[in-house]
Amino acid sequence: MSYEFFIAKRYLKSKKSSKFISIITAISVCGVLIGVAALVFVLSMMNGFEKEVRSRIIGTTAHVTVFSAFGEGMEDYEALLPQIKETKHVVAVAPFVYSKAAISSKEESDGIIVRGIDSEKETNVTDIKRNLLTGSFDFEQKELPGMVLGKTLAERLGVCLGDEVVLFSINKGDLTAGWTIPKATKFELIGMFETGMFEYDASLSYISIKSAQKLFNLGDKVTGLQIKIDDLYKAEKVASELDKKLGYRFYALDWMHMHKNLFSWMTLEKYAMFIVLSLIIAVAAFNIISTLIMVVIEKKKDIGILKSIGSTSSSIMKIFMFEGLVVGIVGTILGSFFGFILCWVQETFKIISLPAEIYFINSLPVDMRLLDFVLVAIAAIGITFLATIYPAKKAAGLSPVDAIRYE
Repeated sequence: MSYEFFIAKRYLKSKKSSKFISIITAISVCGVLIGVAALVFVLSMMNGFEKEVRSRIIGTTAHVTVFSAFGEGMEDYEALLPQIKETKHVVAVAPFVYSKAAISSKEESDGIIVRGIDSEKETNVTDIKRNLLTGSFDFEQKELPGMVLGKTLAERLGVCLGDEVVLFSINKGDLTAGWTIPKATKFELIGMFETGMFEYDASLSYISIKSAQKLFNLGDKVTGLQIKIDDLYKAEKVASELDKKLGYRFYALDWMHMHKNLFSWMTLEKYAMFIVLSLIIAVAAFNIISTLIMVVIEKKKDIGILKSIGSTSSSIMKIFMFEGLVVGIVGTILGSFFGFILCWVQETFKIISLPAEIYFINSLPVDMRLLDFVLVAIAAIGITFLATIYPAKKAAGLSPVDAIRYE
């Protein structure tokens, strides 16, 4: 142990003559502790929300989606399947049809998004069955073709299982003598799903891929291919590889680019919260500056004696920088610990509840990440280190003669 650190440690210990300074030091430690704990908890909470949103999006759409580059649909998609399946990380592939339509029930009508799927293959690439509230995806089990609606959409239409609805499509093939004649098809409601994402629950419907091809006059064409991979964070790499492999007629999009605005906003919000909550640590840093300045004033005689017996200015600086760093490190360690405890308690016991009808989950989600703890600790220690520089320089600049002249 260096003598600079030994002296810094002695200065931190409470004595009768410096009890007030020790109280301010304790307040500084508490300030760093609260700032670090708040940062850790809020970042973990935002990670939790991001994870929940991501799981719901990927539960409804696949990791990677391949489309036709010219928008005319994919007629020979089966020829692409071997090339896609042999691509590294690819687990499963499923075709789909995607289009807009109008829907009508006895009570209401609305515009919706229709997804035509092969229910058996779809379950291999998405988690649609996990989101199913009631019914099934067995589209051909009734006399009428089946349809599955989002819960919010079904409530708005005033329909329940077994009710009939009519889908209307309008496309180029429906033009007759200059007039657009909507093509109408009856469906029976066989299921309802809820993802927790209003965008899906209020506008999305599922029908069989054959019914969709017939309704939209597609023949054997599909809109695209959904692809599941073994690591969702490699989706961008797989999409890039598929772009090269499939050629100019097709292009691949990963789930991050398809929802880029949403995740960019969440990332920006996380950084903003990091900066805002770092101000708590900055306030604690000002307490550290005040404490060290008072210590320098109180220990002026000690500084003069140390300099007179050969201590250098850099050694004096180290003493006070060590003292400030100890405060910062202790506060950071305790803050990280309390932040972890808060996150663990919320994750385990769900203390903070949320209205499920608004937030799509019934408790505050928490996702602790080691990198966040490390970054918060580095930021906290960095801020407290910067706070030690000015008082340490003032102490190092004292003249030994002036320091002990009037003692």
